[in-house]
Amino acid sequence: MRNIRATREFPLALRLLLFNQFGIDIGFYLLMPFLAAYLEQGLGMSAALVGLVLGARNLSQQGLFILGGSAADRLGPRVVIITGCALRTVGFALFAFGSSLWLLLCASVLTGLAAALFYPAVRTYVALESGERKAEAFALLNVYATSGSLMGLLLGSVLFLADFRLCAVVAAAVFGVLTVAQAMVLTKREVAPRGPSATVLADWREACCNRRFLLFSLATTGMFTMENQLYLLLPEGALDASGWKGAAGVLLAAGAIANMMFQLRITRALERNGGGTRWVSSGLVVMGLSFLPPLLVCGSEPPGSTSETMARTLVMVTGSVLLFFGIMVAHPTVMEMVPQFGRDSLTGTYFGLFYVFSGIAATGGNAVVGRAMDIGKQAGLYWLPWVCCLSFGLASAGAVAMLYRTRMLPGVPVPSGAPVAEGPVVGTATTVTAMGTAVVKRAAAPVVPMAPATPGTPSTAKAPQRPTPALESAANASEGLRPQDPARLPGPARAADDASDQPPR
Repeated sequence: MRNIRATREFPLALRLLLFNQFGIDIGFYLLMPFLAAYLEQGLGMSAALVGLVLGARNLSQQGLFILGGSAADRLGPRVVIITGCALRTVGFALFAFGSSLWLLLCASVLTGLAAALFYPAVRTYVALESGERKAEAFALLNVYATSGSLMGLLLGSVLFLADFRLCAVVAAAVFGVLTVAQAMVLTKREVAPRGPSATVLADWREACCNRRFLLFSLATTGMFTMENQLYLLLPEGALDASGWKGAAGVLLAAGAIANMMFQLRITRALERNGGGTRWVSSGLVVMGLSFLPPLLVCGSEPPGSTSETMARTLVMVTGSVLLFFGIMVAHPTVMEMVPQFGRDSLTGTYFGLFYVFSGIAATGGNAVVGRAMDIGKQAGLYWLPWVCCLSFGLASAGAVAMLYRTRMLPGVPVPSGAPVAEGPVVGTATTVTAMGTAVVKRAAAPVVPMAPATPGTPSTAKAPQRPTPALESAANASEGLRPQDPARLPGPARAADDASDQPPR
């Protein structure tokens, strides 16, 4: 009920997007977890062809996120959201009615392209429309996504027993309804006008040259690697430990229930206690520590009784719930911070580039964990993949903590002892140090030599003129300097752009 009440406090368009995320994850998990089994068992494809079809979706999705983000900036997120949902409708329908390799490849590419358009655009819309409640909006988005994925898995496991094509038809119908609802409800946002030199490549170059954003993206790669273990390491570990095929579903169900019950409470508590930015590294630590409980049961002999099976399943559930708690702490704030590294007009570009980094990190991290799983089984080192994930979490937490201490993250408070320059104030210039803090430099008044007055001659010196408004504002600033908000610090190649930021719309 708490989540529903919080959802109703947002505008209608945001409420639709939250429900839309719920439906998107239902449709996705209705089909995708069962696609490999359908291709291999239902159509008789080889493992290589199955890998080709699945890889085509991943490649088109991860590689085109940046295009989806730029499209959201240039065309407006509404158009891109509707287009992405419509493309996914077509792609899932092709899975239902196509059986040739080329049709299946086309369907796979379309679903990947749809995700590349949809996800950055939705995050852009939420970031621009949620105002000061960005963290809460992203927390609710996380709740609806987790709930939808669980419901999709449960419904898909039932429909798959009947026919895979039925799963695809139902999923396509869900996306079709959502497409129509978005076209009817989502409001159009005016796109900021751009000069002739503001090209897409210039936008990408600006984002890629933002050192603070790149360091943040690199520091949070461990979060996505650990999050993906909900579908790789944890299910296999639960099966090996308990010998029960339903153990993986229990892990996801327990985590989803915890997410629905505590996500919003955790986000609000963090906002009351210094903001979520200071707690991101703590959330990553919790995510890393969640891989310690499975060490108690991994590599052991198969359970000899039902009570032993339940006990081992409970240990694995503890690790899964801890992982979900870490995600609840870190993920909404990470999403909130991404657009704060750049201009509002480049929100989609920053989200798209961030998703490219996260996709590469998840792919590479899964490869490392998968290799550790193989080595662990061959050499009897069953603890190896779990310790590997723990290392990912601690390393990522340490990197984020370092960025926080050096004040390179948005929303980090600046110490009250700001530097005060000496001398008369004529103008100010704000620069950014390598540590990400704002330093105000003041230019001293120029010294004008004056000829000594001759006795008996009237003074020709003019009375001091009234200072200009710029000088008055600078003088007022000298009485009580307020440091610049680090969330709006200009990154490389953005000094001129900050001066032309568009007002909130």
